[in-house]
Amino acid sequence: MTLEIYKEHILDLYKNPHNKGNLKNPTYEFSKNNPICGDEIKIQILAKNNKIADIKFCGQGCVISQASASLLTDKIKNLSINKIKKLNKEHILEMLKIPISYTRIKCALLPLEAVRGALENVRN
Repeated sequence: MTLEIYKEHILDLYKNPHNKGNLKNPTYEFSKNNPICGDEIKIQILAKNNKIADIKFCGQGCVISQASASLLTDKIKNLSINKIKKLNKEHILEMLKIPISYTRIKCALLPLEAVRGALENVRN
């Protein structure tokens, strides 16, 4: 695929994100924002047997943060929590498949930071 096709895919995910919404009774939940640009993401996770049974996100922000949230939530469904904790910056950049400038890297990583925060905060 060419870079243009990946850019179009990212724009499509921004307009039609996967997994956007709320879960009724999440096991984990966490909100994270980027005060520099105003991006906000709330992640809700339903875990069963140490795996992600369902995941949703809501929030607002730039194309990069919202597309990253959509791609990340797709990727980690049905993964074990231990595998998710090993995800890093390179995994996110590989999923996006477009060049991300130094100033936009925080936007791209915001959903991963929210997932990490959620996994540290079990809801009772």
